[in-house]
Amino acid sequence: MSKMSDTASRSLRPGDPAPWFTARSTSNEKYHFESVAGRTIVLCLFGSAAKPLSAAVLAGFLARPEVFDDDNAAFFGVSTDPSDERLARVRERVPGLRWFWDFDLAVSRAYGALAEGEPPRYLPRTFVLDERLRVLAVLPFSQDPAQHVAQALEAVAARPRLAEGRAELQAPVLVVPRLFEPALCRRLIDHYEARGGKDSGVMRDREGMTVGEYDHSFKRRRDQEIEDETLRQACIALVQRRLVPEIRKAYSFEATRIERHIVACYDAQSGGWFRPHRDNGGKATAHRRFAVTLNLNTGEYEGGELRFPEFGRRAYSVEAGGAIVFGCGMLHEATPVTRGRRYAYLPFLYDEQAAKVRDGNRRFLAGERR
Repeated sequence: MSKMSDTASRSLRPGDPAPWFTARSTSNEKYHFESVAGRTIVLCLFGSAAKPLSAAVLAGFLARPEVFDDDNAAFFGVSTDPSDERLARVRERVPGLRWFWDFDLAVSRAYGALAEGEPPRYLPRTFVLDERLRVLAVLPFSQDPAQHVAQALEAVAARPRLAEGRAELQAPVLVVPRLFEPALCRRLIDHYEARGGKDSGVMRDREGMTVGEYDHSFKRRRDQEIEDETLRQACIALVQRRLVPEIRKAYSFEATRIERHIVACYDAQSGGWFRPHRDNGGKATAHRRFAVTLNLNTGEYEGGELRFPEFGRRAYSVEAGGAIVFGCGMLHEATPVTRGRRYAYLPFLYDEQAAKVRDGNRRFLAGERR
């Protein structure tokens, strides 16, 4: 069990949630940036349109109005120069092109566009954000404004259009891509391979106690505890930085505790499965609030998907480095892996109130938790 820190470096990287803010804009005295979610966003912190490099970058974006239609994508420029407003150097063009006035530098600080020093040096940059306002790309200005604009537009073009139409019945799960970078996924797999893992059991209540036992007709999996403290802390930091805000937004739940740091392996050679179960059904597991299945090597195996029988037969998966998050009370199963090996990082999340439940129920935990 680990308590997650409330602090994290805010040097924004791909996968991080973009800071929300309220600022004056060309159309609204109090524009709430979080309201623009639901499309790809290009947020350009250019400083002053009077600077030649900034002017050239902005001209490049303004020359592509067809990209910014407000349906698929929108552009927001951030100016720190009052003369940009006074002299109308930049003007709103609807749909798709708007401007924030950041004369107190609050937005620029939040997005890391100010270097330390007296006075601070401005570091112009463009962020490309996904439909959830998570960072897709961080592009510092280069000396080639055309290349800078092209890189941003390529990132926009690479985004799939959001599905339309009537939603079908689906489980109330949260799918969050791009939590762990590929290098970290590989380190976790290598950590498992170097140690081999051990047979993974199930938690069941027997005669008033929660015990771990093996039942290969119900579950076939091997788990490896993440013993490397640096590697463990890297996982905790990214869960806190990138996943906790998404859970807060989706479920109004503040996860402060994380339980279990394992790399799990479902292997086709042994059948690799986990039959339908719930993760908080025992006295010693009642504190668990959300389960996280973070896939480490999607595409290198077949089968091994999540299903939620109470909500139909649909299978759920996510790209490597992404996670599926769901309430621990939901019935779920891991379908058999039919080819290769599936690796996943599988923590549980809970809060301070649930931590009290956990402490009170420790007396019901018999032997080693599996």
